[in-house]
Amino acid sequence: MLIKLVQLAHCRSGDKGNTSNISVISYHPEFYAPIKNQLSADEFKKFYSGVIKGNVTRYSLDELQMLNFVCEGALGGGVSRSLCLDNYGKSLSSRILSFKIEINDNLEKLLQ
Repeated sequence: MLIKLVQLAHCRSGDKGNTSNISVISYHPEFYAPIKNQLSADEFKKFYSGVIKGNVTRYSLDELQMLNFVCEGALGGGVSRSLCLDNYGKSLSSRILSFKIEINDNLEKLLQ
């Protein structure tokens, strides 16, 4: 079953200068493995197609069922320097929640 990430996780974000920091936190421990397996740094950057100009580094915090993505060159020079007010950390974290994740049918019962 293919579903949006928003059904499996929530996000937190921060930004400093031209770097955005986005954490994806699984709602249930069972959801973490499919998220971790499918949401790589490359997939994350590709999902933003041209918005993130620099490197994306993914950190896995397995004990917390959480992934942290550090996105360089993601904020148009920084919030205070950019004319694009929507392009800051909170906006970017909301967008990733529409990323599609394939889950096994046995995980469907946890979505309710």
